[in-house]
Amino acid sequence: MQKTLKNKIEINGVGLHTGVPVQMRLIPANIDTGIRFRRVDLPKKPYINALIENVNETNRRTVIKENNASVETIEHLLASILAASIDNLIIELNGPEVPILDGSSKEFTEKIEKTGILIQDKKKQEFEILNYFKVENQKDNSKIEFYPQKKLELEVTINYNSNVLQVQKAKLEKLSDFKEHISPARTFCFLHELDHLMNHHLIQGGNINNGIVFIEKTTSLKHLGELQKLLPNDINELKPGILNGKKLISENEQAKHKLLDLLGDIKLAGFDIKGKIIAHKPGHTINALFTKELKKQLLKNRNIMEGKPLMNIQDIKKILPHREPFLFIDEIRELEDNYVTGVKYVDRDEYYFKGHFPNAPVMPGVLQIEAMAQTGGILALNSVPDPENYLTYFMKIDKVKFKQKVEPNCILIFKLHLLSPIRRGICHMQAKAYVNNEIVTEAELMAKIVKEK
Repeated sequence: MQKTLKNKIEINGVGLHTGVPVQMRLIPANIDTGIRFRRVDLPKKPYINALIENVNETNRRTVIKENNASVETIEHLLASILAASIDNLIIELNGPEVPILDGSSKEFTEKIEKTGILIQDKKKQEFEILNYFKVENQKDNSKIEFYPQKKLELEVTINYNSNVLQVQKAKLEKLSDFKEHISPARTFCFLHELDHLMNHHLIQGGNINNGIVFIEKTTSLKHLGELQKLLPNDINELKPGILNGKKLISENEQAKHKLLDLLGDIKLAGFDIKGKIIAHKPGHTINALFTKELKKQLLKNRNIMEGKPLMNIQDIKKILPHREPFLFIDEIRELEDNYVTGVKYVDRDEYYFKGHFPNAPVMPGVLQIEAMAQTGGILALNSVPDPENYLTYFMKIDKVKFKQKVEPNCILIFKLHLLSPIRRGICHMQAKAYVNNEIVTEAELMAKIVKEK
């Protein structure tokens, strides 16, 4: 069911980047409202919907803009909202930025929990993304991958090639762990970045209490210029380590904070997300790219059976050697370098129903696996310029699970993606079969492409 807050919450503070004092109120909202910010300090008090389409800037924070109004550094608050499974909320601010507080989501999460959640009388819309995908940013070697599954799970790895901030990893396996393990993780940066940030009118509200600052080399205060005003007066030199000797809440606090940021940014997709998300060096820019792709994949999955197929059965016969009654796919709906979607229209007249439990007909599991393999054959053969001259042969079938019956008069959708790049003709794939968006069968398949003699 949809959810909102039971009562209003008021939070006051200063914006990290603007330095502007802000009064913020979280107000319960009606069903189907979504998450909406409202700038009550501006004429007509414009609303700004918390949606990926409204992202305007991703430099060190996420900024959304709509109706000639913007609000920034929304990610920490949105992470707490996502973790609480809140769907409908009005967030009023009398300034341009969400308060930074201590640089984490801890206070937001605690106040939401204390206030309580109201369950509303309408079901959420449920969506599911059925295929693997990834986004990459070559500029900073960042990457985020999505694997379909029935619950949300995140893994994050950070690597700054730093002597004082080592490679870190963090995981969130269930949202109920967010409050204790993720929400207290504070924002951070390096000392050598501060001058650049201040010159670009960022961190105007920054101080030594709302973040962690890493020092990579011994630095004299006289070389810090404007930065000196952020530091105690009795310090002349900074040694490598953490500014002001702050203690970390955990050895991987920075990876946890990046996971927190990612969670907040994907809330902008506008729907509950189910899947495993693995991020390498995430940041707001690639987070936004990933969230846009999430929404694109959602729309594609919702519309997958609309319009003409990419390949019909005659096109399939030009590539695969199989023929009736042993050709088990009717259409190809998607085909990219690393994934494929095939369709089988399971009719009551299928020959195997006559002998496979005639009084309660079920499509044999081995034939489902064969249909998966044929769909995977299309993916494998897509890697060669003359697929009609090649055959594909099974090398291995692993981790097979039959979860539900496949009965007559259904549409069986096969989604396969590569688990590793195709090398020496060997294709390793994750395969899942769906009926009505429910997984009925899954397996890992390995096949080899062989040229006909």
